[in-house]
Amino acid sequence: MLPSPAIYHFPWEVRAGHVPDGSSLRTFGRLSLYDMTQSRLTLVARHGADQHQVLVCTKLVEPLQAQVGSLYMVLGELELQEGGEAVVKARVLTCVEGMNLALLEHAIREQRLYQQERDGTAHRE
Repeated sequence: MLPSPAIYHFPWEVRAGHVPDGSSLRTFGRLSLYDMTQSRLTLVARHGADQHQVLVCTKLVEPLQAQVGSLYMVLGELELQEGGEAVVKARVLTCVEGMNLALLEHAIREQRLYQQERDGTAHRE
């Protein structure tokens, strides 16, 4: 059986626990740390004054040429580890250096608004 389509989630939503365990998701961030011995990397993203980290398991996408400081987009499933730590098990990990993050965030918000309107769940004023 194929996994469900991945929904865009902001890194701060993943970090805050707004994404259920086992969900397919897409998220993004700058690579701050890659531990090839544990097949794990850390993506970071700023939201306001806060910096949010997303842990990513890279076992399914190795070997990879990780570039610390570059912007990456990940598609995968969220797994809650013991202790409540959330890890994205990557199916696809792509370097998207040069992408305009402000436009990406705007596009994600617009997509959500469209989906809500289509499903009839948008608040009408």
